[in-house]
Amino acid sequence: MSLEIARSSIERPVNTWLLVLLCLFGGLWGLDTVGRLEDPNFTIKQALVITAYPGATAVEVEQEVTETLESMIQQLPQLKRITSKSKPGVSEITVEIKDTYDQHTMPQVWDELRRKVNDAQRSLPSGTQPSIVNDDFGDVYGIFYAVTAPGFSTKEILDIATFLRRELLTVPNVAKVETAGERTETIYVEISNERLIRLGLSTQQILATIQSENTISDAGAITVNGRRIRISSGEGFDSLTQLENLRIGKPGTTEQISLIDIATIRRESTEIPDHLVRFNGQEAFSLAISGIPDANIVTIGKAVEARLEELKLRIPLGVEVSPIYEQHKVVDESINGFINNLIISVSIVILVLCLMMGWRIGLIVGATLLLTVLGTLLCMKLFSIDMERISLGTLIIAMGMMVDNAIVVAEGMLISMQRGMPAKEAACTATDRTQIPLLGATVIGIMAFSGIGLSDDITGEFLFSLFAVICFSLLLSWVLAITVTPLFGYLFLKVKATDSAVDPYAGPVYQFYQTLLKGVLHARILTVIVLVLVTIACFAGFGMVKQQFFPYSNTPLFYLNYQLAEGADIRATAKDMAEIEKRIQKKKEVVSVASFIGRGASRYMLTYTPELPNTSYGQFIIRVTGTGLIDALAAELKQELSDA
Repeated sequence: MSLEIARSSIERPVNTWLLVLLCLFGGLWGLDTVGRLEDPNFTIKQALVITAYPGATAVEVEQEVTETLESMIQQLPQLKRITSKSKPGVSEITVEIKDTYDQHTMPQVWDELRRKVNDAQRSLPSGTQPSIVNDDFGDVYGIFYAVTAPGFSTKEILDIATFLRRELLTVPNVAKVETAGERTETIYVEISNERLIRLGLSTQQILATIQSENTISDAGAITVNGRRIRISSGEGFDSLTQLENLRIGKPGTTEQISLIDIATIRRESTEIPDHLVRFNGQEAFSLAISGIPDANIVTIGKAVEARLEELKLRIPLGVEVSPIYEQHKVVDESINGFINNLIISVSIVILVLCLMMGWRIGLIVGATLLLTVLGTLLCMKLFSIDMERISLGTLIIAMGMMVDNAIVVAEGMLISMQRGMPAKEAACTATDRTQIPLLGATVIGIMAFSGIGLSDDITGEFLFSLFAVICFSLLLSWVLAITVTPLFGYLFLKVKATDSAVDPYAGPVYQFYQTLLKGVLHARILTVIVLVLVTIACFAGFGMVKQQFFPYSNTPLFYLNYQLAEGADIRATAKDMAEIEKRIQKKKEVVSVASFIGRGASRYMLTYTPELPNTSYGQFIIRVTGTGLIDALAAELKQELSDA
């Protein structure tokens, strides 16, 4: 029994026109409001367990701390892999969870990890500091700046970093702001042993006095006339002068002496920093900003830029905020490129159809294709599928499949009308004859991608938008092909009266295909053998295709890593990095150079994996004028540095 969907679409066109308007205006709304990201949301299933054991050797850390924690963590049933690195004074354990756990179950897994680590604390030796579990390892800070402040003191730079972080956290949909690389200040108290012996003082006594005076504790409260009054104790040392005026008592006497009288006290930058950042040859600190996962990164990026522009009047003169990576601009360029590709693709489809089947049928199928794409964008918005490199690529891939259903229906109408059938009957006949086979072909096309999108591992999480967009677009193309295409054909498709006497399949193209088809059917055995051989060749060729999970980035950035011997002083690493930086800046292709010494940069894109803290490690993030220059420049720099 026929469903007669096409007849209903023609005889009751209001419903069909409502569907057209829904796809048209809903798609435009979806295009304007759908979330925009560079890559799909993806859960990094790794955490770091860091435990400090001051004064211990690497062997002692391994035997007394790392092995104890590893034994406890290995009891997790969700564990996939555990790796550790024991260094003098610190244990670093990387915990990786099985791929079958998604973003909804990971918080519970991290809670279990924390419980296991906490249970292991009582088994650690005295002097070990509490373990820190960092499960924010996978946060992506897609808006990444370098801040330079030449001529400013360490404290002034710290104040600038705090100010920028506080102000940018007020930007709507900004989730986190991270700064790194700013130098810290240390107060050094130097006392000669001769003076201590002469005064009868000990280093432990002076340290105890400093610690007790710098401790903030609850001094209690008193009640006066029914009112509770809090008693405030000292607030600790908040200036160098207060520390200098600290009174030290001499043992066995009532005499006291000021600390400044027996010690040299100075405030300056920490002698051995744990992390350094440079940008274009100047000392800098990094400013990394991440957005709320479901928010539009383009909107967030523009809001951050506007806020930084407002803050220029409040930032001291000479402070420069320079971009290292701006994800919102990359995404905006990708979206604009997709829109251009969409226009070109639809235009090419319409042009080819107009040349092969006539301008009327070309416009009908092209209009159906455009409504399908816009309707898919509406579905993406309604089902929270963001526009990113996977979903955008899927739309381009699906373009050829989306047009098939409409072509089959439109061509069936044209053939029937050329044979003398009225337009309405031609539309109904063509649709009724093909709608179920087309639905089967559509479902098969969707199921071909279901194994990727519905996989329960990282592939399914990263590529789910591929399956979702294919599902939306192909199903919608079938719905529009059996509703909108018949209506448009009924209204706009015209056939000359003289054409009804002409066999539509008498043309040379159809005759050639008919001859080829008869020959293939006649040589059935040979045809099957050829198909088997082609299939085997395809499988063999597929095994030779280079495999890569993440696609290459279109951003003109590349990395240059530098490694000294393990345990090298970070100042020696910084000195070598500065020399290499000068060489890099001399290259005319280079736009900017960001240097990270002692560890990697913040994770500013999903595919970037930051290096863990390591004083002998350094990394350059080099921006060039175009991606085509990267390979040659990288090879040139590698050769130069190898010869140096």
